[in-house]
This record gives sequence, C-alpha cells and structure tokens, in this order.
Amino acid sequence: MKEPLFPLRYEPDMVENYTEDGVVNGARLDLSSVEDEEVRNFFATVKDMSFADTLLWLSRNASRLGQNIFVTDVATCTTEEMKRAAAGDRPKLIVISRPLHTIQYLDEFLTTANSILADGGYLYCNAMTAVLKRQMLLRRWPWGVSHLLVMLHYVWHRVMPKLKATKGLYYAVTGGKNRTFNRVEIMGRVYKAGFDVEDEQFRSGHYFVTGRKARKPIVGNEPSESPVVALRRVGKGGQDIVVYKFRTMYSYSEYIQPYVYERQNLKVGGKMKDDYRINFIGRLLRPIWLDELPMIYNLIRGDIKLIGVRPLSHHYFGLYTPEMQELRVRVRPGLLPPFYYERQLPRTLDEIQASERRYIEAYLEHPFRTDWRYFWGILFNIIFRRHRSS
Repeated sequence: MKEPLFPLRYEPDMVENYTEDGVVNGARLDLSSVEDEEVRNFFATVKDMSFADTLLWLSRNASRLGQNIFVTDVATCTTEEMKRAAAGDRPKLIVISRPLHTIQYLDEFLTTANSILADGGYLYCNAMTAVLKRQMLLRRWPWGVSHLLVMLHYVWHRVMPKLKATKGLYYAVTGGKNRTFNRVEIMGRVYKAGFDVEDEQFRSGHYFVTGRKARKPIVGNEPSESPVVALRRVGKGGQDIVVYKFRTMYSYSEYIQPYVYERQNLKVGGKMKDDYRINFIGRLLRPIWLDELPMIYNLIRGDIKLIGVRPLSHHYFGLYTPEMQELRVRVRPGLLPPFYYERQLPRTLDEIQASERRYIEAYLEHPFRTDWRYFWGILFNIIFRRHRSS
C-alpha cells in the first residue's frame, strides 16, 4: 500500500487526554445489557485499552475467541470473504481491527457487516478523527510549519475527496485508504449502515465506536457533501419535498439527527441544542440565514411560501403530536417561520407547536391577511428585537 502524502505516526502520548467537543454527551455502553457472555467479556476487557493494546490482545487471544466474535483487519479480508467466513452461525460481534479511515470502500464494508451480524449484534471499530489528526500535527511540528501542514492536510484529505473536479485525482493517488473523517461523519456512516451508536470514547489518540445492529442499511439515499445540499422534508399533504440549502453541517450529519436529539434536545427557536454537527461555515451563515438563500429556488417553484411553518425532516416531524401533524400538512411550509412573530422566541417543542397552531388556524381562516400581518411582525422582531436563527 502506498504511503499517504501526510503520514501520521501513532503517538498516543500526543493526544491521549484529548476529547472532542460534545463527546461528553455521547453514548456509554451498559455491559449489563449485553446478553452474550463472550461478547460482554470482550467489551469489559478492552473498554480502557489503547488501540495498540487492543491489537496486541486480539493477536494473543485469537485462538480463544469463539464463533460469536468475528475479527477482521479488512486489508486482507474482502466483503465477499467476510460473508463466506460468517456463512454458518451469524456472529454476535464484529471487531474491525483496522481504523475506519484507512478502509477504501467503508460504506460497503459496514453494510456487509450489518448483513452478516446476528440481529442485535455489535460492531466494534475505531478511527482517528480530523481533530485528532490536527492535534498530532500541531504538537509534532514547530509553530508555523504545523499550521501550514494542517491547512494542506485539510485541503488534501477533507476538501479534495468531496469535490467532483478533484475527487478522481485524490482516489487515483491515495486509493482512498487514508481519508480524514470528522467524528460526526464516522457516526453518520455507522448509522447509515443500520447501526445505533451504543458507545463512543476517545482514548490514546483514537476514537472508538460501538454500534448495535438495529435496522437494515439505508440505500438509495446518498449523503450530502456538496456546498449546496438537497434535503428531503415533509410538505403540504404529507408529501415529500426537496429543499435546498448551503451545507452547514458535516457530511453524514442527517443520519444521526435522532442520536443528537436524544442527548442534546432542543434550544430556543427549535434547533438542536449544542449541535456539534454544525461546521465552521455553518456557525457563520446560520445566524443571518445565509444558509437558506438557495431556498429562494423552492419559493419560486412554489414548494414553499414566504411565511409558513418550517419544512421539517421526518424525524423532527415525528416529534409533533398527531393533531399538530395533521394540522401542519394542511398548509405549505414557509421560508420565514411564524415563531419569529412571537415577542419571545419559543423555548420548547410545546411552545413551538402552540405558536404554529395559532398561525395555521389564523391562516386557514384568512390566508392573505394573516401572512401580511405576520410578515411585518417578523420583520419588526428581526430588526428591533434581534431575533436570530442559530
């Protein structure tokens, strides 16, 4: 295998105490919930081990591992070989001993892992995230040189694989075997493959993830990686509409919305609280609504109107009461949501639903008059009460 352009040696002392923002609210595996004794003992043994120590333990105990635990390093094991190796009783745990960011066809591999696992089985894997790699570069090289390397590393391993114009060159040179993933993208890929994240930890310079098989992989739904993203939302009559925005979240973010909501909940205005899926550009664009400029196209097409309830994802829509769901699909979504009309922005989902109910009921009775009144009220609150998105 070719050496990466920016090789990163494993040096645990550099980042062993480093933790990414938001991981304090991550999942933690309850060992008592693991029914299989062999699998439970594995998790109990490796839960505090570094990546290097885990590999050493696996090599020393390979002959003792039972049929319920399947270990693959991927470099010498194709997905077809995986299927044949697990053709008998389905394993209850798959251990990927190779870091995820070094696997060329990662989504395909994770999908295969789902297909051969027993229902409710576990996936144990690790990777070096983009932030961990950045920390290593900053600590290894002198100031100035390290920042230049960080910039080059970001452009080569984060930007070029995602742009159509440069994607082919990147994969031709690297074979896609040393990419750089954000923590969010790793979780998103695990969720897309049909797993729920049961545990996530940073230790000794690596990010460890445990997934539990919960459903079939999501197919035919490609993740958003381009600067402008197409998002599937619930429209009038309950029909799906596709709205366009500038991408303000990391790739694969859409797949972990239930995970983030479960641990972060909502903040004022109905957005996810402390949403670590938002990237640097998103934190600049969102407060002034610039991320929603492409939705003007939806406005011209008639998918949405100027004033109206926010177009919601299916997960968010599912949080509403059945009564509000039925009321909501009677009207087209809008670019400017009605809760900006309120003197105080709603703080809870119940308050958001109450605000939307007032608007929808008024709109159904007097459409033009209601939108006219709400437009000027929203404009006033944005200018003088400093109502902002987030």
